[in-house]
Amino acid sequence: MTETNDHSIVNIAVNDASSPIRVVQITDCHLGKDAGEQLVGMDTDISLDHVLNQLKAEQTTAELLLATGDLSNHGTQEAYTRLFNKLQALSIPNAWLAGNHDSRDLMVETVGEACMPRAVTLGRWLILMLDSAVPGQVGGELGEQELARIQPLLNAAPNAEHVLVCLHHQPVPIGCEWLDEQQLADSDALIAILAKEPRLRGIIWGHVHQAFSSQDSRLPNVKLLSAPSTCIQFAPNSAGFKLDECAPGYRWFDLHPDGSIDSDIARLQNIDLDVDYNSQGY
Repeated sequence: MTETNDHSIVNIAVNDASSPIRVVQITDCHLGKDAGEQLVGMDTDISLDHVLNQLKAEQTTAELLLATGDLSNHGTQEAYTRLFNKLQALSIPNAWLAGNHDSRDLMVETVGEACMPRAVTLGRWLILMLDSAVPGQVGGELGEQELARIQPLLNAAPNAEHVLVCLHHQPVPIGCEWLDEQQLADSDALIAILAKEPRLRGIIWGHVHQAFSSQDSRLPNVKLLSAPSTCIQFAPNSAGFKLDECAPGYRWFDLHPDGSIDSDIARLQNIDLDVDYNSQGY
């Protein structure tokens, strides 16, 4: 790990920087303090185990796993320890973010700073890990301190040719009224900073428990992507809380040496998981 001011950058060696780099994203695991705890009827440990088993079988060339927040349902050390052990079995380097259900300080204390970097270099790519969680709030905000970290991190990796930004909360509306009330509060400030970065290729996030893909006129040719949860899914384009019957899953990316990004969703197939579709919230 190299240090730049108060920012930590983890450097991960890749097999071949001249070939596409496979990265996988899991998000919103909502693990309880104890194994077997449920979220609107779904056992979140069991659903995560199924997702990770499928990921292990399908993603044999993955070189980085991004875990983009709400990894614990109540910010508990037991949940983070259990997740750490599950992910260790994959033998893929991890980079975690805190979500609104998490405690970043407890995450660092439990799994170590190596799992909670401020940025990752991966071949020709720089991946920024931005903390949008606000203690005690559901909605996201980077705040002045986190926004101020961005440019020094970009400057600290001048040899990186392409940039991918990760955070927990969505920086653009996704079309769900109730979730868009929780959108990143200072998204305009973030986009203003990133619009000046010619290496920017994509922004990805969790929080919304659904797959989403879009672009923004302020960030031409930049992919904006979210991933499904490893447990319950939220219905797209819903005014209020509504569950979707789509299966849990993960997102994969191929980061190409020319800066292009290929990405898609993988979901569980033929796995029955209990869920209370009549729930009005969680």
